Amino acid sequence: MNQDLLLEAINQKMPFGKYAGRKLLELPEPYLVWFHSKGFPQGKLGEQLALMYEIKLNGLEEMLQPLLNKVQKS
Repeated sequence: MNQDLLLEAINQKMPFGKYAGRKLLELPEPYLVWFHSKGFPQGKLGEQLALMYEIKLNGLEEMLQPLLNKVQKS
């Protein structure tokens, strides 16, 4: 996985719903499990949400916390 794509996904804000404005890494695991069961949205956001689901499923969230608010390279 490309580091810049990971940083972008972690710091992406949820654009809609109950958790609008919250960074994807900060979304509660049950919310991501619900999306997994119902189907992730199409496109980039869906891919990022699926990645967050896998990160939380594999217990990697705490390891990635220091990357919140990191700026991607230009």
